[in-house]
Amino acid sequence: MADFLAENNQCGQNILRLVSRGNAIIAELLRLADFIPPVFRLDTRADQQKYGEILADFSYFNSADYFDNKIESRVELQDLDEEFRENNIEILTRFYQAFASVHKYVVDLNRYLEDLEEGVYIQQTMESVLLNEDGKQLMCEALFLYGVMLLVIDTKMDGVVRERILVSYYRYSAQKAAAGDSNIDDVCKLLRSTGFINSPGAKRPQNYPESFFARVQLNPEYVDMVIGRLRSDDLYNQIAAYPQPEHRSTALANQASMLYVILYFQPDILYSQQAKMREIVDKHFPDNWVISVYMGMTVNLLDAWYPYKAAMTALNNTLSVNNIREQSTKYAGKLQRLMPVLSKYLQEGVLKEEFVLDSIQKLMNVLREGNVTLRWLMLHSAAVAPSFNQQGAELNKRVKQIRDQVLTDSKFNPLTVFELLLNIGQFEFKLKEMFKHMLNEKENKWELYKKEGSERMHELSEVYSGTKPLTRVEKNENLQAWFAEMSKQISSLSYDDSTSAGRKIVQLIQALEEVQEFHQLESNLQVRQFLADTRQYLHQMIRTINIKEEVLITIEIVGDLSYAWTLMDSYTEYMQRGIKKDPTLVIKLRATFLKMASALDLPLLRINQAGSQDLMSVSQYYSGELVAYVRKVLQIIPQSMFGLLARIVQLLTHNIKEVPTRLEKDRMKEFAQLDERYEVARLTHAISVFTEGMLMMKTTLVGIIKIDPKQLLEDGIRKELVMQVSQALHNGLIFNSRAKVSELLPRLHQLGGQMDGFRRSFEYIQDYVNIYGLKIWQEEVSRIINYNVEQECNSFLRTKVQDWQSIYQSTAIPIPRFTPVDESINFIGRLAREILRITDPKTTSYIDPMKAWYDVKTRQEVTNRSLFEKIHRAVGSFGLAGLDRLLCFMIVKELQAFQVSLQRTVLKDKSMVDLLAQIQRVCNPLQGIIATPQKFYSQALSKLNKVLLPFMDTILKVGQMQLLRRQIAYELNTSCKFDSKFLASALQTMNKALLADIDQHYKDPSKPYPKEENPLMYELTSYLEAAGFHNPLRKIYITTPRLPYFPLFTFLLTISQIGKLVYSKSIDSLTCKKPADPQDAPPCVVGVYTLLKQSHSDNINIFLAFLGQYVRSHVEPMASARDPVASQDVLNVLILLENFIFYSGLSRKLVESFIPSYIFDEFRGQYAQS
Repeated sequence: MADFLAENNQCGQNILRLVSRGNAIIAELLRLADFIPPVFRLDTRADQQKYGEILADFSYFNSADYFDNKIESRVELQDLDEEFRENNIEILTRFYQAFASVHKYVVDLNRYLEDLEEGVYIQQTMESVLLNEDGKQLMCEALFLYGVMLLVIDTKMDGVVRERILVSYYRYSAQKAAAGDSNIDDVCKLLRSTGFINSPGAKRPQNYPESFFARVQLNPEYVDMVIGRLRSDDLYNQIAAYPQPEHRSTALANQASMLYVILYFQPDILYSQQAKMREIVDKHFPDNWVISVYMGMTVNLLDAWYPYKAAMTALNNTLSVNNIREQSTKYAGKLQRLMPVLSKYLQEGVLKEEFVLDSIQKLMNVLREGNVTLRWLMLHSAAVAPSFNQQGAELNKRVKQIRDQVLTDSKFNPLTVFELLLNIGQFEFKLKEMFKHMLNEKENKWELYKKEGSERMHELSEVYSGTKPLTRVEKNENLQAWFAEMSKQISSLSYDDSTSAGRKIVQLIQALEEVQEFHQLESNLQVRQFLADTRQYLHQMIRTINIKEEVLITIEIVGDLSYAWTLMDSYTEYMQRGIKKDPTLVIKLRATFLKMASALDLPLLRINQAGSQDLMSVSQYYSGELVAYVRKVLQIIPQSMFGLLARIVQLLTHNIKEVPTRLEKDRMKEFAQLDERYEVARLTHAISVFTEGMLMMKTTLVGIIKIDPKQLLEDGIRKELVMQVSQALHNGLIFNSRAKVSELLPRLHQLGGQMDGFRRSFEYIQDYVNIYGLKIWQEEVSRIINYNVEQECNSFLRTKVQDWQSIYQSTAIPIPRFTPVDESINFIGRLAREILRITDPKTTSYIDPMKAWYDVKTRQEVTNRSLFEKIHRAVGSFGLAGLDRLLCFMIVKELQAFQVSLQRTVLKDKSMVDLLAQIQRVCNPLQGIIATPQKFYSQALSKLNKVLLPFMDTILKVGQMQLLRRQIAYELNTSCKFDSKFLASALQTMNKALLADIDQHYKDPSKPYPKEENPLMYELTSYLEAAGFHNPLRKIYITTPRLPYFPLFTFLLTISQIGKLVYSKSIDSLTCKKPADPQDAPPCVVGVYTLLKQSHSDNINIFLAFLGQYVRSHVEPMASARDPVASQDVLNVLILLENFIFYSGLSRKLVESFIPSYIFDEFRGQYAQS
């Protein structure tokens, strides 16, 4: 039985693997608890309205058919359900797998117990396993971990949320896979809501949590035997590390937390077995009532055991006022005694090797006392002792009274406790490092001391031989032989057999003392010195033997800080305050962080023993959590630096005058501004001191993650920059849509100033903190913009990009998300919608030569090209490119809406299709003319007018956005050519070369063409768009099926708007005839062209043919008229066609093939006179 965990012992290996899996499952549950999609909580009214009908708890199983039919009967619910499935199936599967693994764990545990009973493992029974040291540990841990899993699930994931997740998974996955996983019913039964709600003031359900623990039946004999072992044994041999009786409850703390959880599997003990409860409390909880269960989950026993009679009766002794006072004053006194002792030991030069070796017991006692005191004070002073009702524990009046009594009696000062934490961490770290070093050097030093001692004896032997001259030493053969023998004896000491060597050394030291006394060797100073040196070396050898690895193991056991895994957060404020006051405190904090890292041993020990593949992922999770905490604490350094930076920038921009190139001597003093310059220098020095403090931390391995302080500082600076820039963008781009005068330009101007300030401050500071300021600025601003664009574009996508999937979001340097203030998700959406609002074709008129928008009613300029320069200054080229991308998504949405609407309202309506077919028949052939054009067209339009109106709105919106994209492309292109002329030239050259190659390939297919998997064209396109080398009007946004009568419908749509326009000679363009019935020509033309561009190129030709027929049919009767004057509508169509050629870039000859050029020439004169 000694090798229970041997590779060939199947019984031991199976339970070890099970326990290893249990630790991994808990890590996965804790990890997933942070990734519950907020929509499953249905917290907000918007979520309830949108998803309330497709999310259900377990009531779904009572009326599954009704629920599913309700969704299938409504198209919009089907779409929403499908979209929801696509977006969440991955995370739902992950949750289900974690839940299923909990159920599988308990099933496997039961199977293992059955196998033990049935004798599957030869010569192994439950009793024999529980007698083995490793066996009883693992058997207890297996049950304990199952209990912890259930507690973690219920405290971290609300019951109703769990049910919604399981039902959604069942509907989207399990149902479809031929009834799916046969265990899904059992998983649902195990994890259905317990009625427990983890929020302040919530009532604890009856018989909770024992009813939850009893959902899967476990062998009662096994539970009883495990409780018996935990009650009676020192399971982990911890008492050896805590020899003092008063430390017993700390030594058994791990066991106590296991017992606490396992007792819920046998609630009868808690309710009625007073003797057992009394024994448990007297052994494990005589002086403590707040315990750590697993990785910082703390529980107040008064709150947790409140409903159980026997438990509360047993606990009354511990919770008596006198006992609480006694414990509080005892630990307060220890704290006072420990502080000066630790301070003395931590002084430079005190903890030297000799001192440590001589005083190891004393030092270990201080270490024990310090850690026990720290544990008691941290746990019992915790502001909220979370248990079944996190903040609910505080609401329990007696819990609050007891905590207040502890705080009063112990004269609790969190700063003193924090100081103890720092000092004990530093002390532990120094001792550990020293012992590691001494253990590494142990054998070398032993051999060195042995050699030195042996050589001295040999030299003395030679002195008494008479051959080696030494003043006034006579030859003495006896002494010569004796010293030679001593030399041999010292040389024969064996390092490997340290016990007998130690005894022998003690005898040798005695012999050397005796020889000095009996042979009157004191008279000779040199001989006496040789003897003293040898004794000294032998003493050193004894000290070296006593350097044992057991000391390091004891330090590890005693220094465990896993109980404070979450409590530590309450000390963050003191840590940050201390760093702000003295940045060198980071050195001491490093030791504290390493002490916290010891908590990782608890969940990883069994995973490591089992050689499980989960080791990396579990280590990664806990190490990541700890590193995130370290970052949080040290974030105060970048925060303080940014505070100082803001003051520096304020002084540089507003107070300090720029010194001119030529300066009169008399004005030197005026420009010297010594006080202001001194202030800038002082602030800059303070920043460099913070940097120095951070870099003192040295590279540290926290768990399995290496923390490089330089990288940590840079990440901290990035994080603070991201926070400040995101806040500035969020606050700076909030608009009041009801304001009479748009707030857009002044807000952009203000934001531009802020961003300029950030950039300048970065430039100024980069050399003092040794970072690449411009690189960081560019990377982080682009990340913020791209992330916000991605999130804003999510509203247009069916499959959303979640935060954890985004390539722009980061856990170390997170981009904050702000609550939306209007229909937009964030600032980029608000900016786009505000621009669209002020340039709305219904209220403004766009005049291309001026590149400006004018108010239709007042004829005042609303905005012009300078708007895009201001946007560029405020949000940079990334912001402009992001705005451009968002407009693309908006255009796609409008075009898709047009297409769907055309198919649903026109092409599926038989009367409409018949009407269009009739018009088409009259118009064919398009080369001909219509006999009575005015009557024909007006009749056709009158029948279609109501249908056409909504389509025109879409076209105007598309046109408006395309015009904005044109302006953005121009701004990007201009700035690229000015600021990055080499990049601009390289892009143009590359683009031309690639197009030439593609052209050659189409002429001769044997020549190369980029393959589909080659990212060249895709990458180059994104570069070209970011640099403005593209024409948005020629872009294909959507794929369009062949729609019948599409060119005819677009033509009718266009001529329906002709009457609303009038030619204006002053701007040489069309404007709206009546402000009450607004219409703007450029968005209309651009919108129509974009729409036609999405379909086959023949459609543009057919559309132009219809327009040509319209003009020719109206011009034909004029040939016989005495005074040929064209109607305004014909003039408008001709000007519209001129605009069409201008915006589309089509060849004029193409248009002239439908309308002879002389008609254009004829009417040019006419609209010159109008």
